[in-house]
Amino acid sequence: MDRRNQTIDKMIILMGFQLLHDFRIPFFLLILVLFILTLSLNVTIATLIYYCPTLHHPMFFFLSHLSVCDTTLTTSIVPVMLPGILKGTVKISIAGCIFQIQIFATVLSLECLLLVVMSYDRYLAICHPLRYTSIMNQRFCCRLVTICWALGFMVIFSVVLSVSRLEFCGTTIDHFFCDFLPVLQLSCSDTSAVKLQQLVFSVPVLMLAVISIIVTYAYILSAIFRIPSISGRQKAFSTCSSHVAIVGTFLGSLIGIYILPSSGNTLKANKILSLLYTIGTPLFNPIIYCVRNKEIKVAFEKCIWKRKEKEML
Repeated sequence: MDRRNQTIDKMIILMGFQLLHDFRIPFFLLILVLFILTLSLNVTIATLIYYCPTLHHPMFFFLSHLSVCDTTLTTSIVPVMLPGILKGTVKISIAGCIFQIQIFATVLSLECLLLVVMSYDRYLAICHPLRYTSIMNQRFCCRLVTICWALGFMVIFSVVLSVSRLEFCGTTIDHFFCDFLPVLQLSCSDTSAVKLQQLVFSVPVLMLAVISIIVTYAYILSAIFRIPSISGRQKAFSTCSSHVAIVGTFLGSLIGIYILPSSGNTLKANKILSLLYTIGTPLFNPIIYCVRNKEIKVAFEKCIWKRKEKEML
């Protein structure tokens, strides 16, 4: 076995939440319950949107892909995290770490792009309602989603490929999953080129998402304030308020970790923010959209009644 294969097969230790070790059982149960709820809600929403004809329009089409993203993101992190909570630490190979980086970073990039697409959808619905149906047809929506998936994968794959070529000497990561920068700290190779590559490819995606959403909602708010009636303004704002809440939580936590400067004193804060976008946001997304959207509630109730009727027959 050559030196590179030995490096890839090398086991490293994820330290997880050492300060919560005395409360590991309650914390484990909390994360497990949140994980089950997240999977259940996101799978339910994606399935409901797929099978219910009344939900076959652009906003819910994008929401179903967002649910797939949230499910993938959570399942790439939590199954490794849970044993670490009970044991205090968990071992994972460098190859496993790199694979985890590929999955969760691709999903993060994809989710940023989907949020941009969803903001554009709301822009058309509010600012150009007469042209909305003709522009946001099924073919165009499929193209947008395909572009998001392709860009999300390609942006991250080149960076992860460079990471896999590094030589790793360290054995411990003070985190609950394999994040990009903590993994680079294990390397005894020169990582400056990889860090530059990550900045060139990944940061523009996040900043483009933030700028695009800000500009889009500036136009949306301008259009809403021009609506003469108060009820009309409230109805228009209600169609995008859920999306605003998701954007604020998701992008805010990412900017706090990957864009703003960090130091050793912010390690605990980074773990909390990481929990927010790896566990919190995937759970908040379906809750916010379900609670605030009557169409999903009605569709869900119809599905329940149809199932009961079939059982009675």
